[in-house]
Amino acid sequence: MASQKVRKIGILTSFLLFPVVMNYFSPYLIVESAALGIINGSFIVFVILFLSSLFIGRFWCGWLCPVGGLQEACFMITDKQAAGGNYNLIKYAIWVPWLIIIGILAFLAGSYTQINFFYNTESYVSIDEPSRFFIYYIILGSIFILALTRKRAFCHYGCWIALFPIAGQKIKNFFKWPSYHLEADPSKCKLCKNCDKACPMSLNVSEMVQSGSMENTECILCGTCVATCPQGTIETAWRWRN
Repeated sequence: MASQKVRKIGILTSFLLFPVVMNYFSPYLIVESAALGIINGSFIVFVILFLSSLFIGRFWCGWLCPVGGLQEACFMITDKQAAGGNYNLIKYAIWVPWLIIIGILAFLAGSYTQINFFYNTESYVSIDEPSRFFIYYIILGSIFILALTRKRAFCHYGCWIALFPIAGQKIKNFFKWPSYHLEADPSKCKLCKNCDKACPMSLNVSEMVQSGSMENTECILCGTCVATCPQGTIETAWRWRN
């Protein structure tokens, strides 16, 4: 399906650009800048991801995330399903305290008093000196090792970025305004379970179809299930959902 080729090109290109943009997703620089009362690049990017998710959910995670590109490249090595359920709570246990620390540091600094998108990235490129390559490969290596254990394991258990679109997704679902989402017609489903096997987030998609609800906070709206369903059971939609 052409859309899946476009998606894979998007996330792999994003991964190749990771040395350029890494600082703009940094969980450390946002803490450092908060202590100085500075709104930095990662702060702005996280806000943009949250606001966009109010209308497109976790679309970013499925189509443009550089770390997603690395993990899907690892599918050639392993296609072992990731454990879901309570294991997905690990990322909250790690990163909710991080958000609290950011808020405390900003408060102690007298709130945010300036904006510097390129804070600590004066050359605009994240990896611009040898020491930063060392940091880059530590981060990349850690994600790579985790990705070798389960499909998109980092997305499930360790991603700090996921918190922002998940929060936005919950808000949009509460208000039920028109947004990008998946819909399914259970009557068309033949339970071939191609969608379960293809889902990069290891979701039980066929069960979601049978339940009549395609909502799941771990769904990244990649559309893989849409592309692999021979019956056309699942589709993407952008309209008011009852």
